[in-house]
Amino acid sequence: MNVWLQITDTAGALLVFIGAAICLLGVVGMLKLPDVLSRSHAATKPQTLGLLLVLAGVALRLRSGMDLATLALIGFFQLMTGPVAAHLVARSAYRTGQIERGELLFDDLDAQLTQPGPEPDEDDEGHPKGPT
Repeated sequence: MNVWLQITDTAGALLVFIGAAICLLGVVGMLKLPDVLSRSHAATKPQTLGLLLVLAGVALRLRSGMDLATLALIGFFQLMTGPVAAHLVARSAYRTGQIERGELLFDDLDAQLTQPGPEPDEDDEGHPKGPT
């Protein structure tokens, strides 16, 4: 067996192991952390990093063009959907009152939700709608 293939196989196995350990830490965080925002953080950041490490380890083992393209697509869609899903969960928890607003350091969403919008018969700039 070629020495370089053995090195890449060993590195791939190490990356898969490290990625799985990071995913396990994310799961422990989801079970142990007290509130929705902390759990959302534990559900996305370690899981995304862990999955990317697992994909890198599998890519070192497979070494086929089609397999690498598939793994790249999996990583791309994980990077695009994970943070968006966590943001939507956190925002819905905020809107339904499941978050202690007094514990937040910054609360930019409160100003957006309490700011009055334009009147129904006015456009965004405050001008009356309709023919002039």
